Amino acid sequence: MRGGRWRRVASQTGRSVAVWAVSTLTMLVLAGILPEFQLRSADGDSATDIAVTAALGAGAFGVLSALVWPLLVRLLLLVPALVLGLLVFFLNGALLLVALRLNPTERGAAAWETAVVVAAVMSAVASATGAALAVRDDDAYRRRLYRLADRRRSAGPGGPVTPGTVFLQLDGVGHDVLEAAVKKGLMPTVAQWLDGTHRLTPWRTDWSSQTGASQLGILHGSNEDVPAFRWYEKDSQEVMVCNRPTSAAELQRRAVARTGDGGLLSADGASRGNLFSGGADEQALVLSIATRRRSRETRSRAGYFAYFSDPANAVRTALSFFAEVGREIAQSTRSRARRARPRVKRGGLYPLIRAFATVVERDVVVAAVMGDMLAGRTAVYADLVAYDEVAHHSGPHSRDAEKVLERLDRSLALIENVVEHAPRPYRIVVLSDHGQSPGETFRTRYGLSLGDLVRAGCGLPVPRKAQRTHSGAEARAAVRAALRIPVEDRDEQRRPSHRRSEPLVLASGNLGLVSFPDVPHRMTKEEIDARHPALLTTLANHPGIGFLLVRSEEHGGVVLGPFGTEIPVGRLDEEPGPLAAFGPGAADVVRRTHGFAHTADIMVNSWYDPVDGEVLAFEEQIGSHGGLGGAQGRPFLLSPVVLSAPVADTEELVGAEQVHRVLCRWLRESDGPQVPVTARQDEERRAA
Repeated sequence: MRGGRWRRVASQTGRSVAVWAVSTLTMLVLAGILPEFQLRSADGDSATDIAVTAALGAGAFGVLSALVWPLLVRLLLLVPALVLGLLVFFLNGALLLVALRLNPTERGAAAWETAVVVAAVMSAVASATGAALAVRDDDAYRRRLYRLADRRRSAGPGGPVTPGTVFLQLDGVGHDVLEAAVKKGLMPTVAQWLDGTHRLTPWRTDWSSQTGASQLGILHGSNEDVPAFRWYEKDSQEVMVCNRPTSAAELQRRAVARTGDGGLLSADGASRGNLFSGGADEQALVLSIATRRRSRETRSRAGYFAYFSDPANAVRTALSFFAEVGREIAQSTRSRARRARPRVKRGGLYPLIRAFATVVERDVVVAAVMGDMLAGRTAVYADLVAYDEVAHHSGPHSRDAEKVLERLDRSLALIENVVEHAPRPYRIVVLSDHGQSPGETFRTRYGLSLGDLVRAGCGLPVPRKAQRTHSGAEARAAVRAALRIPVEDRDEQRRPSHRRSEPLVLASGNLGLVSFPDVPHRMTKEEIDARHPALLTTLANHPGIGFLLVRSEEHGGVVLGPFGTEIPVGRLDEEPGPLAAFGPGAADVVRRTHGFAHTADIMVNSWYDPVDGEVLAFEEQIGSHGGLGGAQGRPFLLSPVVLSAPVADTEELVGAEQVHRVLCRWLRESDGPQVPVTARQDEERRAA
């Protein structure tokens, strides 16, 4: 404790000296530029005398600004807003003149108008310097956020006695990744929690292992009819995308209508940085409300405006943003120079997108959560997306991703430190919505995309580059064999019968969805075979594809695999076939998805290597999620031991909807008096 206190004192002293030095240099520069601002006597002074005068003047101005300015601000609150701006400049200039008069050397002098300009420049430079030096100082950052959220503290003596709960979602961080990061010492805060106050529980996602399905289930208790991250709905003829505001709003509306419940955060809750609101009254950076007209109900006081209204926060985040852009450019350049494999393109706007996710979104969400805690809110749910964004392009086990985990752990420590200042006790629950599975892309390995393969299997034109690949040649050969064409007919790809149903192919990580928009219902295997005789065979036998799910007139639904494998969904438990490699629970989630109203005509899951845990993404990602296979379907739940266990030791936590029920149970437990685990163990020991 003493060592930490002395380090803080030394850090603060160092920053003060640095700000003083920069202010002195600024005063010297201004004295050289502005003729009405003098730091020497009439008969001239040496350079040393001038420097001493500048140092004393800058020091006196800094002290007056620190001591007198807060009192002036309180008085200025009574002044009309239109007059306030001018008064600020004149009062700041007056402080500078007073500082020059207090200078024992009596050499400094300035005209009124010059004093106003000099004071404004020095204040700006001092503020920017102090904020820049505090970029890596979490204590200084935390103090600024306390001031930012101070106006939202609960009024009245004391505060709520019952504990509040903060749910922090580390987007895309799998259970295995978290354990590895703790063992490597990358996340000391999490390691400390695991040593005594928290328990770690893995859980299994649904087939659609992505934020849209998981977070909808966690916050609203139902992710029914969410087959993927993006899918085509034939009844509305629209493509639904989970991170599209209109789609997110519709998905939330459907979930609320299905459950009849507003959501996890309905009682005095706050939703920060999420796709869905969870029924919270306080919302910031929530996608499902982005399309709604801003009103008192949807406006948040802890969003971008509230955060960046503090110039120090803006400077800190801006500097970190540009540093992150430079870091990404350096890392991607190093990756290309080493010819690392697998690798995807990371140019264009991606450095800016990464910096937004890892810096801006993180800072705003963390500030909002800290403000919610200081305001004493009952339940807060926040999503930190930094790791997920970086892991997609750098890989889930890359050094780039590990650096992000280190910074996320620092964010957890910041939030933990707020607990002692909050008006009520808080319990911090950390969880993830999915993991990520490594592996190169389908296009990189086979030279064509899933869309190209589907079109080739339908006998439709594909790009020449894709035609020349081995997969493209095999697909075209399969079409000719199915149509009983002994030699290649260049015109057969242009026949109207093949153009009447242009397939729509969508990708969600290593999960592909093929739909035929001109058919109003979900097509059956028999209908697909009649229209495109080679398509299903081409897909099922491709080495980059693990299995297919299609509807069947005879069996209701079937899973297709290589070499003519065809297993009805009702028999998957006894005969898993191609699902065997995907581990326990695969048959259950496939059956559930088969029952969705908007499941695609053909659901395609990529190949999976159970030894290396690799999949093949249908998107340009070397860390992917969205389907079955590997770590992507194994997120984690890190919960305080004072809360009841998520499930019994002999059970497994399965599905986002069950996670929702667990979190709701914990909120109900917080309503009444709680017996700490240590006390309960002592009682049991005495009773024995």
